[in-house]
Amino acid sequence: MTWHSVSLSRLFIIALLFAIPAWAAMPPLVGKDGLPSLAPLLTQVTPAVVNIAVLSRSAEQDNPLLRDPFFRRFFNLPEQPQPQISAGSGVIVDAARGYVLTNHHVIKNAQEIVVTLKDNRRFQATLTGSDAGTDIALLKIEPQRLVALKLGDSDALSVGDYVVAIGNPFGLGQTVTSGIVSALGRSGLNTEGFEDFIQTDASINPGNSGGALINLKGELVGINTAIIGPSGGNVGIGFAVPANMAKAVMTQLLRFGEVRRGRLGIGMQDLSPELAKSLRIAAQEGVVISRVDPGSPAQKAGLRQADVVLAVNGRPTKSAVDLRNQLGLVPVGESVDIKLLRDGQERSLRIRIEPVQSSSLSGGEALPRLAGATFGDANHGSLERSEGVPVMSVEQDSPAWTLGLRPGDRIIAVNRKKVRSVKELAAALRVADRSFALNIVRGDFSLFIVVR
Repeated sequence: MTWHSVSLSRLFIIALLFAIPAWAAMPPLVGKDGLPSLAPLLTQVTPAVVNIAVLSRSAEQDNPLLRDPFFRRFFNLPEQPQPQISAGSGVIVDAARGYVLTNHHVIKNAQEIVVTLKDNRRFQATLTGSDAGTDIALLKIEPQRLVALKLGDSDALSVGDYVVAIGNPFGLGQTVTSGIVSALGRSGLNTEGFEDFIQTDASINPGNSGGALINLKGELVGINTAIIGPSGGNVGIGFAVPANMAKAVMTQLLRFGEVRRGRLGIGMQDLSPELAKSLRIAAQEGVVISRVDPGSPAQKAGLRQADVVLAVNGRPTKSAVDLRNQLGLVPVGESVDIKLLRDGQERSLRIRIEPVQSSSLSGGEALPRLAGATFGDANHGSLERSEGVPVMSVEQDSPAWTLGLRPGDRIIAVNRKKVRSVKELAAALRVADRSFALNIVRGDFSLFIVVR
């Protein structure tokens, strides 16, 4: 061995010694043979990742046409619609109380939920709450000798950070894949949702939904939720809901059993270079207020058209999607501090999030054949983005219930003519023939209900 190589070895040892304090809080990343390994880390965290088996209602069970015995016999279908069985993953985040985070789409329409731990213990789970907008759900199981993952700060992630995805793809048992953070703040996967996805090249396959995305400290930084690939297979593009968003949703689910979103009463758009130049705005990024609704919380607080929102509660706002996500996680009744730019001067406003105002119409007021249903309007200034007229409630065994209307349905058209408000729905029903068709959106499905 030469003097040069000995010197390099000493320098390496000295550098390693100085690096120890920075790594002291991290799980060991060296295996038994001294080679780099994730095994010690995974030994600590994998007991917190669970399998979730779901028995749910099939789309047939909610389709009035497919429930018709004559129709089923004519097309040689089974006498009774069969329930669906599906599987996903989840993450224990509170061992003392038995709370498990997963995806909304994993447990949607569930009639029965069974959680299986890594040691093969099984628990019947109850649904504490679920939020379709962020695709997050919270389950509760019996807190018996559970291991939980610590929630990390997803805002501290950077592109290039190493991450590990843990789940239960294909029902084969626990699977671990690794990769890096490929991008942050991804959106556009679901126009109805609140999106701020972490993109990773760690393989995420069917069954991984609801599983854990962790950093090398063993902290939960995301809930795996989506993949992009042919036939749902992995091609190196996977997405996870950031832990900070999941935590905010979990807080509301624990408190209310749902996410209570309110309204600010604004229209918004990204600040582009062309728009900044035309409005003589010096800021390089932010969100331009394009509309302020009369009587809205935004107007009451003094927000004006052409104001540029720079930050919400101290967190920079870079796009309209970013602002919508930030506001969408603030519970009704709470206030937000908004930093904005107006006429070249920075200002601060405090705005209280108010409930979404809605108008309603009883089915009986419009047409006796829809009696028992109540329809509502989402206010134009709402944070929600959805088309059609939502069905707010349906009395069991009423004419509307017998026809097949259910709470949560959205009526998007009457005789193929689109309706966007309660007023338009009422007008369309009044001029409709004795027989007409309602175009309904229910979850991920679209169907027609014929009214005679």
